[in-house]
Amino acid sequence: MPGFIGLPEVLLLGLVVLVIFGPKRLPEMGRSLGRGFREFKTSITGDSKDDEGRFELPSFADDEVVELPNATPVQAVPAERKAAASR
Repeated sequence: MPGFIGLPEVLLLGLVVLVIFGPKRLPEMGRSLGRGFREFKTSITGDSKDDEGRFELPSFADDEVVELPNATPVQAVPAERKAAASR
């Protein structure tokens, strides 16, 4: 079968990787590869436990309400514009 990778090919590939990178760096490379796959999976699915508390809205229950001294009511604004336009 063309394009089929069997057990002998996988073993040969593993042996070549072991010779090139050495037995000390191989576990480190496996961990970093696993982290990369995990980050890719969470970015695709959108499931992340780190995002749970990140998007909470702030609480304004303890804030003071301050009246503005020169505030114009919203209903009075159109009447003032009509008066200014007729001048």
